[in-house]
Amino acid sequence: MPELKITIGERDFAVACAQGEEHFLQAASALLDAEAAVLLGQIGRMPETRMLLMAGLMVADKAAGTGDRLRRLQAELEAAQGQIAALEAALADARAHPVEVEVPVVPHEVFDTLAEIAARAEAMADAIEENA
Repeated sequence: MPELKITIGERDFAVACAQGEEHFLQAASALLDAEAAVLLGQIGRMPETRMLLMAGLMVADKAAGTGDRLRRLQAELEAAQGQIAALEAALADARAHPVEVEVPVVPHEVFDTLAEIAARAEAMADAIEENA
């Protein structure tokens, strides 16, 4: 079982860990050391047990906040996935049952009337040109 020397709050500790877990121990001790550094910067020197307790509580507080945020994001993700599923169902329904749109058709009588008006207008224009 490997034994590592870690530093937390300017104090060295010898800690044993399982084979292959050295990286995780070093990462965890770096988090604890960062919080201890904040404490030492604010308060100054303090007993080892108090420094470790306070630094541990600060790390735990951050972990709890991260857990809360993760749960909130998971709920938002589930809601978004529900909306996506609803949209996909609506799209599938729209594809299965296309909406028929009726386009009004101009009756032939209107075409005939317009053609008659155009013919009269041309006749009037020809008559005006002849008189001019």
